[in-house]
Amino acid sequence: MKVGVLLLAAGSGKRFGSAIPKQYLEVANKPLIVHTLESLNQSKHIAVVQPVIGDRDIWYRDAVAGYDWDFTLLAPVVGGAERSISMQRGLAALPADIDMVAVHDAARALPSQTLLDDVLKVADKYGAAVPGLPVHDTIKRIDANGKVLETPDRSSLMAVQTPQVARRDWFVTALEQEKERLHLHTDDASVLEAAGFDVYISQGDVNNRKVTTKQDMLWLQEHLQGVSS
Repeated sequence: MKVGVLLLAAGSGKRFGSAIPKQYLEVANKPLIVHTLESLNQSKHIAVVQPVIGDRDIWYRDAVAGYDWDFTLLAPVVGGAERSISMQRGLAALPADIDMVAVHDAARALPSQTLLDDVLKVADKYGAAVPGLPVHDTIKRIDANGKVLETPDRSSLMAVQTPQVARRDWFVTALEQEKERLHLHTDDASVLEAAGFDVYISQGDVNNRKVTTKQDMLWLQEHLQGVSS
């Protein structure tokens, strides 16, 4: 198994409410994306990381300058307006000998070594895996007017994270097979599922939290300061 990571960093920062994309904002004295790369560096299984950035990105080069990693950090490629386009361009740029691909959000700065090792182990065994955590809140399915339609059994529900990992040829096949319906899929694993590939759950981590809001960024700052103190 030779693993390549697609590090998706093409977000513009509009939803976060910042002129600078959140993955480049400084937190605990480093750009957020550097913390993410440092976390990925914990895994001895990762051979290359392929960053996928936005077409107007002027921050990436300076953010990662001066750092060294055990994996090879490839030159970034420009992604697209949709996650699936970014994935396709990232996949095409990976070296030919990469046979397992992990798709990770640059805004998830703290995937642990345990999480990384487990998701790669499960993907190596079954072909595809995603980290997940049990859902503790009761979940309601509603209609467009807010009327409750169903209360699913939460014992069968999982909240999933990234990296989402699968055989490279599975991702390529699934993206091609689902090309007319990619807008319907909310994560990478759902594309695989729709194409008929089995996906298994690996061990998630509550600290593998995606920075989406300013409150998330504050949490990350406090967490990193707590770890270093």
